[in-house]
Amino acid sequence: MAEHDHGQHGPGPGSGADPRAQARLYQCPMHPWIKSDKAGDRCTICGMALVEAAGPDGGAAADDPNLVTLAPAQANVIGVQTAEVRRGPVTRTLRVSGVIDDDDTRHRILAARVPGRVEKLHVNYVGAEVEAGAPLATIFSPEMLTAQRQYLERVKAGAIATSQADRAAARERLLELGLTEEEIRILDNTQQPTAMVTVRAPQSGTVVSRNVYEGQYVRTNDRLFEIGDFSRMWFVFDAYEPDLAWLKPGQPVEVSVASLPDQVLTAPISFIDPNLSEMSRTARARVVLENPGRRLMHRQTAQATVVGTSPDTLLVPRSAVLQHSGRPVVFVAEGERAGGRAFRAREIRTGRVGDREAEVLAGLAQGDRVVTQAALILDSQAQLAHAAVSGGGHDHGDPAPAKVAAGTAPHDEAAYGLLRALVFAAADAAAYLAADDLDGYRKALPTLREALAAYLAGYAPGARGPLAPFAGKLADGPDLTAARRAFEPFSTAAADLAREVHLHHREGMTIYQCPMTPVLGTARWLSRSNELRNPFFGSAMLRCGEQVD
Repeated sequence: MAEHDHGQHGPGPGSGADPRAQARLYQCPMHPWIKSDKAGDRCTICGMALVEAAGPDGGAAADDPNLVTLAPAQANVIGVQTAEVRRGPVTRTLRVSGVIDDDDTRHRILAARVPGRVEKLHVNYVGAEVEAGAPLATIFSPEMLTAQRQYLERVKAGAIATSQADRAAARERLLELGLTEEEIRILDNTQQPTAMVTVRAPQSGTVVSRNVYEGQYVRTNDRLFEIGDFSRMWFVFDAYEPDLAWLKPGQPVEVSVASLPDQVLTAPISFIDPNLSEMSRTARARVVLENPGRRLMHRQTAQATVVGTSPDTLLVPRSAVLQHSGRPVVFVAEGERAGGRAFRAREIRTGRVGDREAEVLAGLAQGDRVVTQAALILDSQAQLAHAAVSGGGHDHGDPAPAKVAAGTAPHDEAAYGLLRALVFAAADAAAYLAADDLDGYRKALPTLREALAAYLAGYAPGARGPLAPFAGKLADGPDLTAARRAFEPFSTAAADLAREVHLHHREGMTIYQCPMTPVLGTARWLSRSNELRNPFFGSAMLRCGEQVD
């Protein structure tokens, strides 16, 4: 009978059996782990007749469990197919859903410029098409009547009674309240003020919303109408972070809507919002669609297809890639061996994954042939071989990606010594400023500058650290106020760095903080002693501050 056999098969060495017969092993073409040492047995799973395994070890080299060897008949029965690793672009098709909206740059909200009562609505329903300058509503406004009378009085009085500035101000007031230049010219000709204000459409478009009725009283800035231009629409969709690598402005998009089942609208991406939504982690992308026949409806749902491509790279079919604990593995065809076809498991590193192929970063070369069908069957036999040899899973021996330190390098003994000298020099300079001793500060400044330059030169990360901006910029005057203002930001950065590496604890120094400094607002300094002496104010506020742990 056939049996599950994960180790050696056949009788022991002392049985006197023919070694050649002992070496014969039979296995199922569909389930290679089902093996038997007797010809004519059948698979206990599928019932197929067992066939002789290629090689004395049943298809897997005992010393190389990553190598699987199949007889030609086995390879044909299980349907092994291979494909060549080639170079080309990775193609990814994204299918997204979005909304058809109107053009934000052609969207207008009309608000009441004067308080009054709506006498007449010229457009009283949503969806109405209006032309630029068309009347939308008429408002009775006593305030408008008063403004027109004042304007006419100044015009009639002429230059003798009123100044040109007063007449210009009265005219600007009429424009502010909503009169057009044409209506002001009519007023100049008729000399008849009116309390009626006509609200006109600022552009051609469609009325999106209407917020007033006839007889309604409105106040200044109350919303009246909202107008959108539907001759050009926006298709707006959300793109997830992983998909942003495949999107760029100018990329063509195919948009489909349910109301146009026989049409696909094609247009490029015009804009991708650089701000991600904190909740959904998506960015909004925009496609501008011309809509001359009003085929697209405002705020209707649409679906789109975007095809992204990458530059030429090394490609492997996705069907060839298996996953073992998150590590991609393929089986590479190695030609004929011991009367059968040999396939070796090889770990690879992949990059971008497209619709049918994946980018190969390491592990394969152009021209290699990988198994695209029946790879799972080969993998099951390779895992059994691993278990028989070592009791473990796949270990293909390929090196893992190199680990590169990306954090800031810690201070070694040499760098710590340079920082220690700098910190003590900063404490001495602070002591001179606290004593209002400008001459002493000027004498201590060269030592401080040299210590800063030595630290930045001897500790490479320091050139990108918080003290780098102060190289060569520590001023010595011309007076105490200027010296203190230049010293304050440097002193704070030095104290914070010393605190970060716990230097003040190791060296017995003290860090103080003042909450009302003139440059930073809150600044810190180092001191060799435990006596509070403020260097940023000196004798004027010598005891201002508190100790920082």
